[in-house]
Order: sequence, then structure tokens, then C-alpha cells
Amino acid sequence: MLHKVYQPYHMVMVSPWPLLSGLNSLFMMIGLLWMFKNFSFGWLMMSFSVLTVVVILWWRDVIREGTFLGDHGFEVVVGLMLGMVLFIVSEVFFFLSFFWAFFHSSLSVVIDLGMSWPPLGVISFDPFNVPLLNTIILLSSGVSITWAHQGLLNNKNIMISLLLTWLLGAYFLCLQWFEYSTALFNISDSIFGSVFFMATGFHGFHVIVGTTFLIIMWSRVVGGHMSNFHHFGFEAAAWYWHFVDVVWLFLFVVVYWWGG
Repeated sequence: MLHKVYQPYHMVMVSPWPLLSGLNSLFMMIGLLWMFKNFSFGWLMMSFSVLTVVVILWWRDVIREGTFLGDHGFEVVVGLMLGMVLFIVSEVFFFLSFFWAFFHSSLSVVIDLGMSWPPLGVISFDPFNVPLLNTIILLSSGVSITWAHQGLLNNKNIMISLLLTWLLGAYFLCLQWFEYSTALFNISDSIFGSVFFMATGFHGFHVIVGTTFLIIMWSRVVGGHMSNFHHFGFEAAAWYWHFVDVVWLFLFVVVYWWGG
């Protein structure tokens, strides 16, 4: 049986993973709503588990195509770059909706909130405590991943700088969990609590995804999969991580400092 080659087009080979990951993402969002309504985690955990398996298989195929089969030519890489840029743009508008809700509620406070922001009875976080520390951590991780990128371009060993980056991401998540555990309000405490936990919670989820992305790139660097001219996987991880950094800066300034 002959193997069909689809180059130099945007698809290397026919793959079921984009469709399956999209469907499972939809089911996971339905499961998230079901959890909020009925406090049941079954649907969410099942869809998340299936999505995890699909993503692992998808990444396996991409690594195989790009590293061992040599299928990622110029046209394919351009397509991957465009796809990553469009994905990050969609994520920008995703977070824009939370900022829109926050500004809409804080700049025109209704009488139901006590004509004050944060609403009466809501004790917000001190922005210059854990939030400031998390800001320093994420900015430091942005410096370390830029250091790793420059090292990769100059054929230097980047295992330490990349290891430092995802360790800082993991440390950020630990501090965010600690912050949530000490919160004096919850997601049901007015629009402030809803927007705060949705925005910072989804940012935390993006940090989890970005940290996982960086761990995979680190393991690929250890395996010798990267070169100074063939490393778009690393660049995609770096773009995503810088996006996470920028979103956190806006969250810190707007939600923690100005709005808190």
C-alpha cells in the first residue's frame, strides 16, 4: 500500500486528532458547566481524560513527523506558525471578555453591590503580597525562556534555562493554590468573586498548559530533537509562555491592584 504524501501543503497527513480534540474540548466545557450546576465531576473528568490521551497521541505524531520523518518543510512550518498565531489571538479575545466584564461592573457600580468596589463584604487580596511575588516569578520565567531561546539559536546548552522556566511555572501554580486556599471570598460572592476566580482560574489553567508544554520541550531538548534552525515547537512554547506572562501583568494591574 502506497503512502500518500501531502506536501508541500499545510497538512502533512490526514489526522483524526484535531476533530477529536475539538469534540472533547466541547464535552469538557459542558462538563464544567455541569459541575457548576450539579456539583458532579464525572463528565468533566471523563472528557478531560479522553482529551489528555488524544493530545498525547497528537503530539506523538507531530514529533514523529517533524523530528524523525523530516516532513516539516518550509510550507508546513509556516502553516504551523500561522495556526499558533491565530490560536493566541483567540486566547486574547477569550481573556478580553473577562476584563470587559470587570470594567463594566467596576466603573459603573450598581446599588446591589453597595455602591462600592470591591463590593461591600468582599475583602480582596493585598496586591503587594503573593500577587506581586507571582508577578516577579512569571517575569523571571519570561527572562529565562528568552535566555533559552537565544542559547538555542547560538547552539548552546539550554537544558538549565528551560528547566528553570518550567520550575518557575510550577512554583507559580503552588503559590496560586495557596492564595486560593486563604481567600476570604469565593466565586459566588457577587460579580467581583465570579470574575476574579474565572479570570485568574483560567489563567492558572493556561499556566498548567504552558508548563506542560515547556516540560515536553525540555524533554525533547534532552533527547536532542532541537537544532538552531529547526525548533518551531520550542518557539511555539515560548510564544505561548510570553502570552501567559502578558495576561498576568494585566490581571495584576487591573484585578489585583486597581480593582482590588
